Amino acid sequence: MHRTAMKRVAGFFTAAFLIMAPVFAIASTWNIDPEHTSVGFKVRHLMVSNVKGGFGKVSGVVNVDDKDITKSSTTVTIDTTSIDTGVAKRDAHLKSPDFLDVAKYPTMTFVSTGVMKGAGGAFKLAGNLTLHGVTRPVVLQVEGLSGEIKDPMGNVRRGASATTTINRKDYGLIWNKMLEAGGVAVGEDVVINIEVEMVKAK
Repeated sequence: MHRTAMKRVAGFFTAAFLIMAPVFAIASTWNIDPEHTSVGFKVRHLMVSNVKGGFGKVSGVVNVDDKDITKSSTTVTIDTTSIDTGVAKRDAHLKSPDFLDVAKYPTMTFVSTGVMKGAGGAFKLAGNLTLHGVTRPVVLQVEGLSGEIKDPMGNVRRGASATTTINRKDYGLIWNKMLEAGGVAVGEDVVINIEVEMVKAK
């Protein structure tokens, strides 16, 4: 091949590499570890205390862009049948048509739509939450992603903590009882706390 032609070919591949390199170097895919991830909630009971619970089955994928966190995204699925408040009778009621109606809506999902940077590595994760057949926008306050660490099995891991508050009536969860002294049996606002641990896809 002529020397000039060889230089052109080499230049082409060099330029292509420079264009594609950031794509390979920046973005990474992580699978949520269901055994080390928790989705907890608390809601006011009888207007005097909070009842806490959580969901035991969570799965999802997180795409992380460490150079520009605003380009990151996630999709999460939660098994509503795995709700657990520590009281079987109450769990059965929460699974019934009065609340989650898990026979009809066995999962809830969160699909991110955007990320907004905050201070000190924190950020806001906006997305659509689908619960009880209703999809509405929510914003999660995320403390920030931890650094990477390798576990004894050689898997690369990192984690994050997030929180948000939703009004259950926005999702058609309207069951309640009025109290004789005034007020209601169950509060409308539900505080959600999430602890995520994820494993880097190989």
